[in-house]
Amino acid sequence: MRSWIARRSLRAFAKRYGYDISYLEMMLNVSPSAFFKFAPLMKAAAHREAVPIDASFAAKIVGALAEDCGPCTQLVVDMALEAGMAKDQIEAVLRRDPRAMNDATTLGFRFADAVVRRSGEDDEFRDAVRAQWGTKGVIDLTLALQMGRMFPMVKAGLGYAKECRRVTVRGHNVDVVKQAA
Repeated sequence: MRSWIARRSLRAFAKRYGYDISYLEMMLNVSPSAFFKFAPLMKAAAHREAVPIDASFAAKIVGALAEDCGPCTQLVVDMALEAGMAKDQIEAVLRRDPRAMNDATTLGFRFADAVVRRSGEDDEFRDAVRAQWGTKGVIDLTLALQMGRMFPMVKAGLGYAKECRRVTVRGHNVDVVKQAA
């Protein structure tokens, strides 16, 4: 019964976002035990308690970009739009253009980027996040960033990350910049 409900939920998710969930279906079919241990991470990926939507999704997009070649990043972009993040803010994160970001997006982006790149600036941006949104804000952005990385890595590890594609925001192709020039 639990597997049947999980399959229905996965198919509804796939239909809602146009996202290939075959790696999750394979996990459910081959190792239900692994799937049901992994599934709660989907809820953890949605955690946001103290930071604004823009900061949270900026961190999620940075995480997805660090590990993905398009489909998982597209999923995060679609979820950001659905949550109410403005198109121009999403595009600014995808292009790595802080000048075009509002303050919340910039701080979420800079924190996540510093952590992903191990730039040595992570303490500076962590302190800025803590000053703006408290320790809960640091937790929010850390979970957003790391959960944004986890799904593409699991997909790749299972051999399902075979597709690269352009990322679009409301039908508009965006030239994604993965690393600073």
